[in-house]
Amino acid sequence: MVFRLSIFKYFLRFLLYNVVMDEKIFERVEKKYLISGKQKKALLSTIRKNMEKDDYFKSGIMNIYFDTDNYDLVIKSIDNPDFKEKVRARSYDGYDKVFLEIKTKLKECGNRVGHKRRFLISHSDFKELTSGKKTAVELASRKIETNSDIQIAKEIDYILNYFDLKPKILIYYKRESYVGENSLRITFDENLTYRNDNLSFVKKASDKRFFKDEKNIIMEVKTMGGMPLWLVSLLSKNKIYPVRFSKIGKIYELIRKEK
Repeated sequence: MVFRLSIFKYFLRFLLYNVVMDEKIFERVEKKYLISGKQKKALLSTIRKNMEKDDYFKSGIMNIYFDTDNYDLVIKSIDNPDFKEKVRARSYDGYDKVFLEIKTKLKECGNRVGHKRRFLISHSDFKELTSGKKTAVELASRKIETNSDIQIAKEIDYILNYFDLKPKILIYYKRESYVGENSLRITFDENLTYRNDNLSFVKKASDKRFFKDEKNIIMEVKTMGGMPLWLVSLLSKNKIYPVRFSKIGKIYELIRKEK
């Protein structure tokens, strides 16, 4: 599997740097922070003076992650390699669409640069994909929204088939998001829950809560370049520092302990 993932790394790197960018392909530096509700409140007064509410300011997000039966992709991700990738399906509360996504991260000059490539399908399409009735390319062909849709679908089909990936873990959280100049984006993710069975885009009473302590909010700063000085000063003043935190990685470790 290590050998296969190595080949896959260079295959995707080639694709990422030789694709025409559009609204369904994103590249940005990402930093994560674990904060408390009190710290969030202290940050928001300044953030709201310098940023605007996103068009989708508050949303509920549900992600279904694909992996092998042995969880090879998430295990590799936990090892913090120079290159890592995730394949997931994302849906938003009250929105009858699913984004099929390839999310990759590369270490560049000490930073994690994230690349996200995705296209839209319906919830019924997703069921056809996971049941094996349709391929991603067949689904993308039903309604082509951008020139990149078919290419992204081909990559997803290749990854799913090559590694024999299946839906393995579902993660749900509430998000609050702000946007600023120079593509600056700040999000706060709260009420993180998960399950690894009955993987449909429906919340269930049996979903398990992840956080047990005071620092239960994941703040993420995404930017195309460096952070503005006001934000650097704000984080320093409140003694908030970046951490390594992968939702899928941390939840996988919990699931492994539960067995």
